[in-house]
Amino acid sequence: MTKAIKLLSALPPPQRERLMALAQEVSFPEDTHIFEPGGHADRFWVIRSGAVSLEQQVTEVHRVTVAQLGAGDLLGWSWLFPPYEWDFGAVAFSPVRAYEFDAAAVLRLCEEDPELGLMLVRKVAEILAHRLEATRGKLLDQYAIPRRGGTTL
Repeated sequence: MTKAIKLLSALPPPQRERLMALAQEVSFPEDTHIFEPGGHADRFWVIRSGAVSLEQQVTEVHRVTVAQLGAGDLLGWSWLFPPYEWDFGAVAFSPVRAYEFDAAAVLRLCEEDPELGLMLVRKVAEILAHRLEATRGKLLDQYAIPRRGGTTL
């Protein structure tokens, strides 16, 4: 499995400083719905403290947690890809403090600094790849078909 990437620490100091100049500190009380699937994705966060559950709506009344995020983790990537709508929901599992970034401002910065833009897209892609691998592993564990002799496939 790929190693988990922490967005801010993965950027070189000059690019991190430029990005952090756009950050606003925010907080969310426990059980706050930070965003819902289908909502307009116009921002993202880097979690400073606390925990966030990413959830997928399975039925009208049933949600499944697909990931737990904590300190240093990127929350939200739909701001980077059309149609700019959240694919999952995000709920504060505990009180959360985070840096919030306005997507339009970050995209303007990336146009002004193509090196930063390329680094940011690459790091987000690495984060997505890691989460996809982790989710795949969870699904295999949960839905593995038992083989003869008690082992699973």
